[in-house]
Amino acid sequence: MKEVFFVYILTSIKDPTKVYIGKTTNLEKRLSEHNSGESQYTKTYAPWKIETYVAFSNDKSAAAFETYLKSGSGFAFLKKHLLPK
Repeated sequence: MKEVFFVYILTSIKDPTKVYIGKTTNLEKRLSEHNSGESQYTKTYAPWKIETYVAFSNDKSAAAFETYLKSGSGFAFLKKHLLPK
């Protein structure tokens, strides 16, 4: 089976205004790492929940989409279309 790459968007349960964007091949494991404080960037606002994710068949496309979502126009797109209103 071919590896799948996920770009995921998390929101903090503690503070829903906090959003984290990441990339992984194992969503369940990565969410567990964020919620157990293993990630320096997310431990302050743990616990986290997955709001949405997009699957890619190659790492290059996933990395490009992650970079886009972290850009100004990409983050605006994320807030308008990928997060709950």
